[in-house]
Amino acid sequence: MSFGEQLPIVFSALNTGFLQTMRLFLITLVGALPLGMLLAIGEMSRFRLLRTIIKTVVWIIRGSPLMIQLLIIFYFPGLVFNTPLWGSGESGRLAAASVAFIINYACYFCEIFRGGIQSIPVGQEEAGLVLGMKPTQIFFRVKLLQVIKAILPPISNEIITLVKDTSLARIIALQEIIWAGQAFMKGSRGISGVIWPLFFTGVYYLAFTGILTLLFGRLEKKLSFFR
Repeated sequence: MSFGEQLPIVFSALNTGFLQTMRLFLITLVGALPLGMLLAIGEMSRFRLLRTIIKTVVWIIRGSPLMIQLLIIFYFPGLVFNTPLWGSGESGRLAAASVAFIINYACYFCEIFRGGIQSIPVGQEEAGLVLGMKPTQIFFRVKLLQVIKAILPPISNEIITLVKDTSLARIIALQEIIWAGQAFMKGSRGISGVIWPLFFTGVYYLAFTGILTLLFGRLEKKLSFFR
């Protein structure tokens, strides 16, 4: 099969794999951002037991490789309890990968949110209370945009890292874009022994991260009035 004949087959497979990568990326963001905020609020709670539990969980998740977490979440229910929670299909693998990624990234977002909230001077809240504002009004009208400004650089860095980390899901045979590109080395759709599709997977990642970098750069400029 000539290169010209291989090209549309390869790009069809890569497009399918990239859609799976995008699904995992978006599901992780939708789940991890609010969960990370909840964990941050819990970590700053007045209840010592709650703070200790959350800090311990965050320490364990941040201190262990995401790949191990993927393997445990996917295989543990079936091997230990003889209950194949996720099933063997692609949708089950996506569900398991999504749970692992959401938990992992929520713990990283938690620390970013906590640091951003605690970076706001206490005097601003005290001034708001003196002016007769309620705590919720102080948070949303005074502190929120400042918190967003403070956490935007580390959050954007984590989100760009997430784009690349989605490739780890192939450890549980999720057919994301690198899985699709690597398959042509072993034999896929009548093509085998070719490595060049893997280089094109890098182009997909570069384009996606480039778009995200531009978007975050524009957002930082809009929030520059807090300097």
